[in-house]
Amino acid sequence: MRIGIEAQRIFRRKKYGIDRVTIELIRNLQKIDTKNKYFIFAKPGMNEGVISETANFKIVLLKGSNYFLWEQFYLPKAIKKYKCDLIHCTSSTAPLFSKTLTLLTLHDIIFLEKSVLTMMSENATYYNKFGNFYRRIIAPFIIKRSTKIITVSYFERNQIINYFKKINPDKITTVYNGVNDFFSLKEDTILRNKIKSKYKLPDTFLFFIGNKDQRKNTKNVVKAFSLFIESTKSDITLVILHHTRKNLQKILKEIGKPALIEKIVLIGYVSDTDMRALYALSTIFLYPSKREGFGIPIIEAMASGTPVITSCTSSMPEIAGNSAHIVNPESPEEIARGIYKLFYDHTYRKILIKKGIERSKKFSWALMSEKVLAIYTSLNLRYKIIKKVTTQ
Repeated sequence: MRIGIEAQRIFRRKKYGIDRVTIELIRNLQKIDTKNKYFIFAKPGMNEGVISETANFKIVLLKGSNYFLWEQFYLPKAIKKYKCDLIHCTSSTAPLFSKTLTLLTLHDIIFLEKSVLTMMSENATYYNKFGNFYRRIIAPFIIKRSTKIITVSYFERNQIINYFKKINPDKITTVYNGVNDFFSLKEDTILRNKIKSKYKLPDTFLFFIGNKDQRKNTKNVVKAFSLFIESTKSDITLVILHHTRKNLQKILKEIGKPALIEKIVLIGYVSDTDMRALYALSTIFLYPSKREGFGIPIIEAMASGTPVITSCTSSMPEIAGNSAHIVNPESPEEIARGIYKLFYDHTYRKILIKKGIERSKKFSWALMSEKVLAIYTSLNLRYKIIKKVTTQ
């Protein structure tokens, strides 16, 4: 079988969740499949060594001025040129007019749940706003014409089924994301000290991945942090990833705590190596998001041996199981009580750390890739049967 994998953004310098999922899929398929022929369609970038060609994996670089033209014009031409039997589109959208068998990974439908007005008024870059708008327009057509759809949690599968009333539930399969093995590597004291020095980190801190997206719940996390230090007089620091000083100052002004910025460390984009150290160094990892399709940071923090606070909403209880402290993300008071519990109840903390490490072992990129390969095989068999019937 000749399989195309859409991997447009994997070579860009800054990689996020979807890019990392695609990279891990390709790396693990290379380990387990030497029979099928693969064509990895990507955009040229500064980080092209992140995956390498093997005997049956060819990297095809396609130039394109923007996301829309790349996916709707250059990608279909390449699919046809390389005579793909199947195209796996990994980023929730796909070519509209390709006649090739299409497998779509639909990570979530958050972009469809928001109103257009909300999307365009959010504190996001114009690139992200355009991306969400593009997905919103094109996704319903792609979902209808895709042969099969993969999503990343049973919660998200139900969301898709409920949103698209006419869709056949059998068309959608849940395949969990994984966690990279190096997050569970034995503690590297030299690396930890290097990261502490690099980001000027204290010995004790809370770690939170937040950005401008309101669903990440930065305001309530900051409120909870304020409540915790006011009630305990603790000198602990909050470390926030992916947030700007300007936006943080705006939030602190809104909640009447502008001086709190002195207790917060802001860090921009970091590599996976630095991320592993940040998880391991932190006292508690905070992930009380309002809405997620999966929540990879939950299992990464668990694998790193850090106790996790996450939400009772959307996919997060499904992914965390009973191995995290679950809170209502709309309640800063409940988040603060969770911080207090994990900070002062050492027995409870040890229990969650142990449970988290065991929980993280249930999520594997190798298992994810095996399940995806099984879907490729079943789609190819189905295609051959239909082709045989129609030609008789």
